[in-house]
Amino acid sequence: MLNLYVAPSSASSRKARGWLKAHNIPFRERNINSKPLNADEVKQILRLTENGSSDIISTRSNIYKKLTRKLHMNLEDLSLSQLISLVVKYPDLMRRPIIFDNKRLEVGYNEEEIRRFLPHKVRMAELHHLEAQLDA
Repeated sequence: MLNLYVAPSSASSRKARGWLKAHNIPFRERNINSKPLNADEVKQILRLTENGSSDIISTRSNIYKKLTRKLHMNLEDLSLSQLISLVVKYPDLMRRPIIFDNKRLEVGYNEEEIRRFLPHKVRMAELHHLEAQLDA
């Protein structure tokens, strides 16, 4: 089952939800502001990243700016457990939406990248359709 972690005010979260619904992809949605993640859930997401915390941390968020500027904290200098504790305490540190299953992770909304969650046979059918159009 696909998981969709969102923030209600996030336009990207609304786009991702709409895309998944339009493509009939079943998913579980969770507002991580009203139901924050626990440490194990943050670790699960981090395991799926390619670049670790830099894939999920929103450097444009107000809380990131507050922590790094006003508190003189460099998130890159934190241990993994310290970083996880901060994400649990401040869910707005995370980029959204976060879309994942057991093998794949997409952070943010990217219309090309989100296609990886389409079933394989659907992706192949679309590819054949595109090839037929190009040959015509």
